[in-house]
Amino acid sequence: MTATAEPSALRTWLLKGLREPGSRPGGPHDEHPVEKPHSWWKVMCLTGVDYFSTLGYQPGIAALAAGVLSPVATLVLVLVTLLGALPVYRRVAADSPHGEGSIAMLVRLLSFWKGKLFVLVLLGFAATDFIITITLSAADATAHIDENPFWPQAWQGREVLVTLLLIAALGAVFLKGFTEAIGIAVALVAVYLGLNVVVIGDALWEVLTHPHAVTDWTTALTTSHGSPLAMVGIALLTFPKLALGLSGFETGVAVMPHIKGDLRQRIRGGKRLLTTAAVIMSVFLITSSVATTVLIPAEEFRPGGAANGRALAYLAHENLGNAFGSLYDVATIAILWFAGASAMAGLLNLVPRYLPKFGMAPGWARAVRPLVLVFTLTAFLITWIFDADVDAQGGAYATGVLVLITSAAVAVTLSAHRDRQRARTWAFGAISVVFTYTTVDNVIERPDGVKIAGCFILAILAVSLLSRIFRAFELRVTHIDADPAATRFLSDLGRHQVRLIANEPDQRDAREYSEKIAQIIADNDMADQSDILFVEVTVRDASDFETELHVRGELLHNRYRVLTVESSSVPSALAALLLWIRDETHRRPHIYFEWTEGNPVANFARYLIFGQGEVAPVTREMIRQAEPDRRRRPHVHVG
Repeated sequence: MTATAEPSALRTWLLKGLREPGSRPGGPHDEHPVEKPHSWWKVMCLTGVDYFSTLGYQPGIAALAAGVLSPVATLVLVLVTLLGALPVYRRVAADSPHGEGSIAMLVRLLSFWKGKLFVLVLLGFAATDFIITITLSAADATAHIDENPFWPQAWQGREVLVTLLLIAALGAVFLKGFTEAIGIAVALVAVYLGLNVVVIGDALWEVLTHPHAVTDWTTALTTSHGSPLAMVGIALLTFPKLALGLSGFETGVAVMPHIKGDLRQRIRGGKRLLTTAAVIMSVFLITSSVATTVLIPAEEFRPGGAANGRALAYLAHENLGNAFGSLYDVATIAILWFAGASAMAGLLNLVPRYLPKFGMAPGWARAVRPLVLVFTLTAFLITWIFDADVDAQGGAYATGVLVLITSAAVAVTLSAHRDRQRARTWAFGAISVVFTYTTVDNVIERPDGVKIAGCFILAILAVSLLSRIFRAFELRVTHIDADPAATRFLSDLGRHQVRLIANEPDQRDAREYSEKIAQIIADNDMADQSDILFVEVTVRDASDFETELHVRGELLHNRYRVLTVESSSVPSALAALLLWIRDETHRRPHIYFEWTEGNPVANFARYLIFGQGEVAPVTREMIRQAEPDRRRRPHVHVG
């Protein structure tokens, strides 16, 4: 008994929160979550652990990319943030409040397989952004650990092991529960921002009380770049290298389902979240850039320098002592480690909303804990491949961030155009051009990011295709209802025998139905044509997987009773309809098919792509898998 009880308990624990197909996603990504929703400012802290944690490395990146021009380049980043990214994502929050982000807005413009493929490509970039957020932030936390003077010498040089332990700890938090993640995020953001106020405030005070430092900086600025116009031009060209400072917006809308309140309150809270985070971050970016550029020697920013990737930590140790500096290191390490929490939450929100619904992921992908394990193991693999190197992952991170922001800008531009808002269309169009330029420049400079994103996209496409094939015989119907006419037909037949003829509608004239009846009677040696009911399935979008059936009854030519439904798959609709009729009438219905002409392999391919083809055997197989008791299965006849 013990041997069989453990797997059962483990399976129950893993699949806790798993919802039936057709229901809203479960767990922390639910539209009506199982976990308790939270105030918008607490949810802001969840996305803030990603967004605010970039202070750990952003000032150093800016100084390395722009040199003494770093504050001007950072000012450009802040302007793009407040005047570009923020308005775009406030519109995304209003148009897509359930956490799907700009992907859902763009999907509405496309249908059939091209829409599904487009979603998979965008999910590939989203996976690149979110997974690399987890691995890069954990690797950067490890780098801060190695630089701390109190870290044991014996543990230095073990970056991969330490990074893997940090990622495992993050996964453990999400296996425990989402409420714990919110609580940790609030504490970390409060402590980290508080310490940054101390470090930056002290640095700015030193700048103000040592005017020669400012004079040295302005002299270097004018000597290197001459006119203010030249400074602005170079800052604009340098801006794409600072794009990691925009990393928090996509996760900001991804975590919106955790904001408590009705839909209107959630949208209002989401906008507050985005605006407050952007304003706080803008203030810190400007002040930290001025402080680090003026006070830290240029050579310290270069690879191997004491301020490389940790400019504010350098100031904390230099100006406030190693004790306070170590406290600042601990806070930085903690928030960098937990920066992956918002990315994990984003993945747990996006994947169950799309892939299982498309039939492109196993059914267990609706549950939280199996997905946490999958994402954690993927992060392990990425960390091992890149040897926990922060710089090696930077290109992929920036590519994922910029592609998603660009797609969001395009989505809101199209949304404004659809709503005939001319001024907003032009404004969002201009923002789209800026982000497109930034993305292209980043790809040209660091093409490795696109290569890594391409690997994610190919992996998602391969898994999706295999899953769709393996789930080919699943019933895809989540709900069935019938209109009064259809209910009356079934009630009349339920007193005798329910016999259905599967008919592919053509002209729908009297001759079509009479010839079909004659053929079925001849093929199946039936005695008469009484109690016959036609059923016709129209395929609207074969790329969909899960559908609802709305059964309508029609009396054609005052003689022929016809049930009509719309579905993404003919066999799935027929199999689900037969099982539903059995349960409604308490009789095992009979259905009659013709054999499909042509090559069976080609017909099966037609079924996979177009939802029709080898209808009879696929319908029978779906019934067999859905009903294990042979005595309760509807009868399938093929002639």
